[in-house]
Amino acid sequence: MIPFDFCLIGDSFISSDQYSLLCLFVGMATVLGLIIIGRANAFLALITAAMVVSLMAEGPIQDKFSRVASSFGGTAGGVGIVIALAAIIGKCMLDSGAADRVVRAFMSVFGERRSPIALMGSGFVLAVPVFFDTVFYLLVPLGRSMFRKTGKNYLLYVMAIATGGAITHTMVPPTPGPLVVADQLNVDKGLMILIGAAIALPAAIAGLWFSHLMNRIMPLPMRPLGSEPEPEPIPDDKLPSLWISLAPVLLPVLLISTNTVLTTLADAERAAQFQQGDILNWQAFRGRIQNDVAADAETNFGKHTVATIKGDGKNAERARIAELLLQSGDLNGEEEEELRAGLNRFLLLDKSYPKNQDAFLGTKLSSTAKSLAGKPAARMAPVTAERMNREVVESVYNKEVVARHIWETSKRKAANISSMIGDPNFALLISALIAMGTLAVQRSLSLKELATSVEISLMSGGLIILITAAGGAFGGMLTVAKVGDAIQNLFPVGSDAASAKLLILFLGFGIAAVLKIAQGSSTVAMITSSGMLVSLASPEVLGYHPVYLAVSIGAGSLIGSWMNDSGFWIFAKMSGLTEVEALKTWTPLLLVLGTVSFACAVLMALVLPMA
Repeated sequence: MIPFDFCLIGDSFISSDQYSLLCLFVGMATVLGLIIIGRANAFLALITAAMVVSLMAEGPIQDKFSRVASSFGGTAGGVGIVIALAAIIGKCMLDSGAADRVVRAFMSVFGERRSPIALMGSGFVLAVPVFFDTVFYLLVPLGRSMFRKTGKNYLLYVMAIATGGAITHTMVPPTPGPLVVADQLNVDKGLMILIGAAIALPAAIAGLWFSHLMNRIMPLPMRPLGSEPEPEPIPDDKLPSLWISLAPVLLPVLLISTNTVLTTLADAERAAQFQQGDILNWQAFRGRIQNDVAADAETNFGKHTVATIKGDGKNAERARIAELLLQSGDLNGEEEEELRAGLNRFLLLDKSYPKNQDAFLGTKLSSTAKSLAGKPAARMAPVTAERMNREVVESVYNKEVVARHIWETSKRKAANISSMIGDPNFALLISALIAMGTLAVQRSLSLKELATSVEISLMSGGLIILITAAGGAFGGMLTVAKVGDAIQNLFPVGSDAASAKLLILFLGFGIAAVLKIAQGSSTVAMITSSGMLVSLASPEVLGYHPVYLAVSIGAGSLIGSWMNDSGFWIFAKMSGLTEVEALKTWTPLLLVLGTVSFACAVLMALVLPMA
C-alpha cells in the first residue's frame, strides 16, 4: 500500500503523524478503559487494544487480525520459555527452603544491627528470578521476627524488603517486565542484567536511606495479621546448603553475562570494517561506482552506494565522502584514509537490505549475505550491519580489488560457543533442573509430587506469558501504525545535540510513569512503553545504547504506585499497614527508587554511551 500523507477524518484531513497518534490514543484508551472501568483481565485488554490498533493501521484487510497473532507469537517465542522456567525456579526455591537459606546467609553476614541491609539485599537478589509478591511474602515473616527481637524499626524492615524486591523487579531480567522490554528494544539480555543491576544498586541504597528517614518520622508498631499464629521458622538443618540455594540465581546470571562479555569483545574487533590496505585497488573500486552513476539504469550498485552515503544531503561529512568517490584522478594517502573511514561509517552501516533474495541490484549474494539480509533492519546490531554490507561489497568486487575479511576470529569463535551455553533459555533450564532437584531431595518428594509442584508453578507462569505476549502484540501494532515515527517527529531527536537525544530517555520514563499511574501494573506499563518507542531504539538515533532507554522505561514504571497497583495492596496487607500509611510510605518509596534509577540511567548514557 502506498504510504499516505493525509487521512480523511469526517470532513477534515489530518496528517499521517496525527493519525498515528490518534491510533496510540485509541489503543491506550482501550487498555485503560477495559482495565480500570471494565475490570477486565490485562490479557483481554491488551489483545483487544492490539486488534483495535491493527484495524486502524494501514495494510491489507485480510491481514488486520492475523498480524496480531503473528506479533503475539513472536513475543511469546522470545520470552515464554524464560518466564515459565523462572516461575518453576521461584516456586522450587521457596518450597525447598533455598530462598530462606539465602536470606539467613545475608542476616549472618550483616548481623542484627545491619539487618535492614540484609533484608534489602535478600529482596534485591531473590527478585531477579522470583516475582515481587512472592519475595515479599517470603521475607515479611523475617522482618516481623526481627521486630520481635529488637522491639523497634518495624517500618524500616518492611520498607527495606520492598526496596530490594521492587527495584530488581523492574530492572533485571528474567523478571517479565525488563525481559520483554529488552526483547522488544533488541537489547542483549546479559547487558540488560549488568546495566540493570548497576543502576538498581544506587537506587536501592537511596531507597534504604529513605526507609530509615520514614522510620524516624512515623515509627509504626507491628500489628497482628488475622487470627493465624506467626509461622515457626524452619530449622537450619532442614535447609539446603548456601551454594546449592544460590545456584539457580547465580548460574544463569553468570552464563548470560559471560556471553555478553565475550560477544562484546568480539564485536569490538569490528572485523567486517575496511582495515587499512583492504581496498587493494582504489581506482577500480571507484571506477565501478562512477560507471554505475553515469549509466542510464534507474538504480544500480553505484547509485545505491552514493545515495546511501549522501543520506538526506544535509551532512557535510557525508557529502565529502561522496565527492571523494566520484572525483576524477587518483587519491593521495590522506584522501584514501578519509574515504576508508567514511565507507565504514556511512556505507557499512546501511540497513536498506533486500529481503530473502538471491541477488541485490544485479549482484548475486553469498549465503551469509542472504541470511543476514532476512533479518529485520530495526533489530540488527551495527556489527551485523557491517558484516552484511561487507559481504555485499565483496560479492560485487573480486579479490584483486577488495580483500576478503576474516569474521571467525578467535574471539568470535569463543563468543559463538558462549552464545550457545549462555542462551537465556538454556541457562534457566539448567537452573530450573537444579532447583527441582534441590526441592526433591530436601522434601523427599516422589517424581509425581515434584511434577505436581512444577505444574502449579507453570499455571501462574502461563498467565504472565499470556499478558506479556499480548502486550508485545499491542506494541507491535503500534509499530505498524507508525506511532514511533510520529513520536520521533514531535521531538528534536534527529539533532546531533546530546541534550536533544536525551529527550528520548525522558519520553520513555514519562510514558511508563503515566501508564503506571493510570492502570497500576509496572509490567503492562513497561511493555506498552517499549512497544511505542521501539522504532527509536537504535544507537544511530539515540547516540547511546538502547539499554539506557530500557532501564529508563523500567524506572518510569515504578512511579505513582497507589491503590490500583497490586503491589500496593501486598505491601499494605502483608505489613499490617492501613491504606493511608501505605500511601505515605510505599508510594513515595517507589518514587525515590524510580527517580534515582532514572537519574543514574541518564548519567550513564552521558558518561558511558556504548554507542
